[in-house]
Amino acid sequence: MIAGLTWLLGCQLVGEVVVRTTGMPVPGPVVGMVLLFVVLLVRRPGDDAGVVRTSDALLRHLQLLFVPAGAGVVGYLSLIRDDALPISVALVGSWVLGLAVVGWTVTLLSRVPAGRERR
Repeated sequence: MIAGLTWLLGCQLVGEVVVRTTGMPVPGPVVGMVLLFVVLLVRRPGDDAGVVRTSDALLRHLQLLFVPAGAGVVGYLSLIRDDALPISVALVGSWVLGLAVVGWTVTLLSRVPAGRERR
C-alpha cells in the first residue's frame, strides 16, 4: 500500500515539477495523471500490484474528496449568487458543447468500416 501511494504521489510531484519548470498552463496533478497512465501502460501491473490496490482503496472513499469542494462552494456562496447567470450559462454551454462533441465523435466512429477499426 505504501509503495502504491508512493507511485501516485511521485507521479503528482513529477507533474508539478514539469508544470513549474515549463510554465505549462495545465495543473500539475493532470500532468502527473497522464504520466501515471503512461507508466501503467508500459509496466502493465497486475491486479495485486500496490498501485492498483491503493487506487482501489482511494476510489472506495472518493466521496470524501468532494468535501473540500463543497465547503468552498458554501464559503463563496455570496460570490456565486452574484454571478449566478454567467456561471449557469457557462455550465449549460459547456455541457451542450461536450454533448455535441461526443455525439459527433460517435457518429464519425460509427461510419468507420469494421476492417479499419484496428490498425
